[in-house]
Amino acid sequence: MLTGEHGAGGSVVIRDATIVDGTGAAGYPGDVVVEDGVIQAIAPPHSLSSDRISPRIDAGGLVVCPGFIDVHSHADEAPLLTEDDLAKISQGVTTEVTGNCGTSLAPVAANGDNEFLRSVCNAATFRYEHWRSVAELFTIIDRRRGVTNSCPLIGHGELRLAVMGPVSREATAEDVRAMGALLAEGLEAGAFGMSTGLIYPPGLYSNTEELAALAAYLPPGRVYATHMRNEGSGLLESIDEALVIGRRAGCRVQISHLKSAGMSNWGGVARALEVLDAARADGVPVTQDVYPYDAAATSMRVCLPPWVHDGGSGAMRRRLHDPSVLSELRRQVEEPADDASWENIIASAGYERIVVAAGDHRFAGMTLKHIADHLQVEPFDALIHVLMKEDFDSVIAVFDMSEQDMETALRSPFTAIGSDGGTAVFGGLAHPRQYGTFPRLLGRYVRDRGVLDMPEAIRRMTSLPASIFGVPGRGTIAIGKVADLVCFDPAEIGHSGDFSNPAVPPTGIAWVMQAGHVAMRHGRWAGTRRGSRLVPE
Repeated sequence: MLTGEHGAGGSVVIRDATIVDGTGAAGYPGDVVVEDGVIQAIAPPHSLSSDRISPRIDAGGLVVCPGFIDVHSHADEAPLLTEDDLAKISQGVTTEVTGNCGTSLAPVAANGDNEFLRSVCNAATFRYEHWRSVAELFTIIDRRRGVTNSCPLIGHGELRLAVMGPVSREATAEDVRAMGALLAEGLEAGAFGMSTGLIYPPGLYSNTEELAALAAYLPPGRVYATHMRNEGSGLLESIDEALVIGRRAGCRVQISHLKSAGMSNWGGVARALEVLDAARADGVPVTQDVYPYDAAATSMRVCLPPWVHDGGSGAMRRRLHDPSVLSELRRQVEEPADDASWENIIASAGYERIVVAAGDHRFAGMTLKHIADHLQVEPFDALIHVLMKEDFDSVIAVFDMSEQDMETALRSPFTAIGSDGGTAVFGGLAHPRQYGTFPRLLGRYVRDRGVLDMPEAIRRMTSLPASIFGVPGRGTIAIGKVADLVCFDPAEIGHSGDFSNPAVPPTGIAWVMQAGHVAMRHGRWAGTRRGSRLVPE
């Protein structure tokens, strides 16, 4: 219960808490004193003098822990939306690492050629302002403020688009210098690192040398976060490439959403972790993240091989109107060669395990096989139909992962937690990870299945991501840390959302605090955006 007047300075006493401090240590009973948004004292229960107990929050013995840090978010545009995006704060997330998978809102080419930005602006209720550089974007974000704190990365895809356009060719030394200059400017403006999306155009056109040369621009401690080139049959080769880049550049490496996709590849995460552990033993600072689900979500356009994307959406549309191109494309998609440089999702999952999640609402929730039956066409033709109808912006859920693999990844002490979720602006059926990643981990995989104990799970969502990305002032409950905190009931926390009804609120979260202010209380939003764009430690 909250008593007293909760002042604008963020001063409050949290009483009768079970403190799980984010370090992995066991919980203990105590009171927490917050003044001006910062933790000033941690005391035994009811030991504070009477002049320090109002205003107060009575935690009633529930767990109080650091605010969760989502290490893999796609909610880049959330601060710019007119509507408050509550999907993450309602889960207990107070900070998000954005700009993942090679996509970010800046830099933008002089001609405005940024397909990610364009799709966001077209889909969202967007307070649009023009920007080109990372610094200009950050100025706007700082003014708008987000519901959560943000730690932005710079997308390699945006660097490539700004310098080279959406073309399939190797970067020249001059191209790399130009991309490096943009990256350096963004890092100087406060970006936390660089991300790659090597299954998406234009990132998929890059080679190891280009990526290592750009990663070398990262200052000590900044992160190279990578959606690797292949997460299925070429998983180990892709990990090797990421490690080569990290060694050459001397930077931190973050393997995004570690998995072994495709039923024929199930069990591969154990071997991947052996490779990663060996690299760590050899001194490479590499970590990984996962989301606690057995299905992925991505753009439907990645179902097509790299050459189809060359030149951007306009060139892609012209190719898909050419019957001879479609014939060759059908053959490559349905009769895959052994090519680890391209992750063939159709071959990995099959038409019957790929579900349209967002895009053409007539087909939302239907598999490509079901859509084909509905349209009375072959599944490949249904794929092309939906792509063309939605201008290549459809999102799919791909059911091609093993829960056992995911649990194997969770058991590694170097695995952080990320939602891989964006905002709800695209409509359709979002992946439930967008609304429930963190409560699901604590409910299903801590309480129900015992894959992790609670203090360790909380460490994976707090101090581990803070240490990986250099998140300032957060990640543990300690004197001097910012009072971004979550209070939850371990017996009740969870998320019942699924792929047919994802946008349901989590259960068991009593309140979420940002810098001493209660932002969410029993699922109700306080109405004030208190998120800030953070800068690396």
